[in-house]
Amino acid sequence: MNILVINPGSTSTKVALFEDEKRVIERKIDHTRDELSAFSSIKEELPMRIGRVKDFLRENKMKPDELDVIVSRGGMLPPVRHGAYVVDDELVETLLNHPVEQHASNLGAGIAQAIAEEGGGIPAFIYDSISVDEMIPLARFSGVKGYDRRSFSHALNTRAVARAVAEREDFDPLKSNVIVAHLGGGISMNLQSNGEIIDVVSADEGPFSTERAGGIPIYQASRIAREKGAGALYAYEIGEGGFTSYLGTNDAREVDRRAASGDDDARLVIEAMGYQAAKSIAGLATVVNGDVRAIILTGGMSHIKRLTDAIEERIAFIAPVFIMAGELEMEALAAGACRVMRGEESAAIFADRED
Repeated sequence: MNILVINPGSTSTKVALFEDEKRVIERKIDHTRDELSAFSSIKEELPMRIGRVKDFLRENKMKPDELDVIVSRGGMLPPVRHGAYVVDDELVETLLNHPVEQHASNLGAGIAQAIAEEGGGIPAFIYDSISVDEMIPLARFSGVKGYDRRSFSHALNTRAVARAVAEREDFDPLKSNVIVAHLGGGISMNLQSNGEIIDVVSADEGPFSTERAGGIPIYQASRIAREKGAGALYAYEIGEGGFTSYLGTNDAREVDRRAASGDDDARLVIEAMGYQAAKSIAGLATVVNGDVRAIILTGGMSHIKRLTDAIEERIAFIAPVFIMAGELEMEALAAGACRVMRGEESAAIFADRED
């Protein structure tokens, strides 16, 4: 089975060809600042990104009609369940023109649809969208009526690493509670109970990261908005916060090197990130009364032992801690497509979802 996997990010588009679940070739297509500056909105990038993915196929001598299925990372949809959704006109329209938030992943379904149509209508899906929402009612309360908490987390990678750890440790993730923390450019966490994501700590309410401020205390947020404007407050949440604000760089490896060289400020900031992450993980454990089978740390910053040690030492009393550094997003997308095509899972229709 020939599978095209598409994973759009803010400054790159990852693409790969798989034969069933075996990766044949993967490439990160970089989009330069100059290239992206020509577009006034994310959706205007779509034709450019379609063209770059088609170039990748041509360079690897794969015609669209030789593909059996296309699968893409899902974008910022209204609430959906985990798993696969069929790429159709309504899904693409929603992601391009009515997303919950602007994000490069919203382009994935449009890229997949264009190539699927050129291939003669081959199946195309998104899998484990960012907006997977299976939260229990108690988790939705924000404290202000009409402004519920939203379920945004790194669902794709966190569900993939949960499956991988469960297989390795020989337990059933559909009968267990697992907490997964994705430590990346944004830090999000979720609690997977019997296979469903029933609560989350999203990137705007939890620990600060390399360039996101995380959960700024509301009085301080109000002060920033008054003194610097709402735009500045938002900027702290999408690029100017975290390591960038404290240390002038969003490069976690550089910060770790500084800490190792005796920079007390860098050491303290990493320790504070770990401290905040541990608090959030412990908070999720209370949702299931501490009945947690595994805690998993994943994402790019899980390579930084100084950080994972700071987290693990504070949470190891809750459950065994496993580190799955990096991410399994491309593999997870290909495996999801395989399960759908083999009839092991079914793909939902976006228009049929419950509001």
